[in-house]
Amino acid sequence: MRVVRSVLLWVWVLAGVFPAIAQAEEEPARFRRLREAMVRDQIQGPPDFRTPVRDRCVLRALRDVPRHAFVRSGDRDRAYGDYPLPIGYGQTISQPYIVARMTEMLRVKPDHRVLEVGTGSGYQAAVLSRLVKEVFTVEIIEDLAGAAKKRLARLGYDNIHVRLADGYYGWEEHGPFDRIIVTCAAGLVPPPLIRQLEPGGRMCIPVGAPYAVQYLTLVEKTPDGDILLRKELPVRFVPLTRTRR
Repeated sequence: MRVVRSVLLWVWVLAGVFPAIAQAEEEPARFRRLREAMVRDQIQGPPDFRTPVRDRCVLRALRDVPRHAFVRSGDRDRAYGDYPLPIGYGQTISQPYIVARMTEMLRVKPDHRVLEVGTGSGYQAAVLSRLVKEVFTVEIIEDLAGAAKKRLARLGYDNIHVRLADGYYGWEEHGPFDRIIVTCAAGLVPPPLIRQLEPGGRMCIPVGAPYAVQYLTLVEKTPDGDILLRKELPVRFVPLTRTRR
C-alpha cells in the first residue's frame, strides 16, 4: 500500500510541477482519436454526396500522418476538421477529404516517384511519402518551402525532396515521374508537367479560373504518349503562383 501511495504521489507531483509532461502524454492519444474520426467520418464514410475513399493504403497513410503538425499552432485543435485551413501567404492546407481523394486518384505504387507542385506546409507530400519510393515537391514561396523542408526533416520524412522554384516547370532533372499531383489551380495543364509524366502515368490537377469553381482533373498519358483528360469533381483551390515570394 505504501508503494502504491508513493507512486501516486509522484504522478501527482509530476503533473502539478511539470504540467507540460502530463499534456505531452495526453496530446498524442487525443490527436490519434481525432485522426481516426477524421478518416472514418469524413473520408471513408462521408456524410454527404462525396464518393467514399476506399483504398486501404491511402486510408492508413491518412491515419499515420499527424495533420496537426502541418498547421499553424493556433489551428492545431482544428486540424482534423472537414475544411481547409490557412497556412499563411494566402495559401491553405487542403481539406482532408480532398487530400485523400487526390491521393487515391493517382493509384500510386510503392516503387513510384511522384512530383508534387505546391508543397504548402508539406502535408500532402507526407501522406504520399507513406505510399511511394520518393516524393519531389516544388514550392514557389520561400518561407513556406523552407518551413516545410525543416518540418518534414524533423518529423522523419526522409524520402521527400523539397525545392524552391516555379512549379509550372516541374522538376525536369528528376523526371520523368510516375505520378504528378498539383495542389493549386491552373488555367490549363502546364505542358512541362505533361512532358515530365511517364507514359502510362497519371496526373491529378485542379483546372479552372482563380477563385472560381475549378474541376479536379485526371490526366492520363497512354503508353503511346496520348493524353486523356477526365473531370472528376468541382473544387476550389488557390491559384498556381508564378511569382516567387
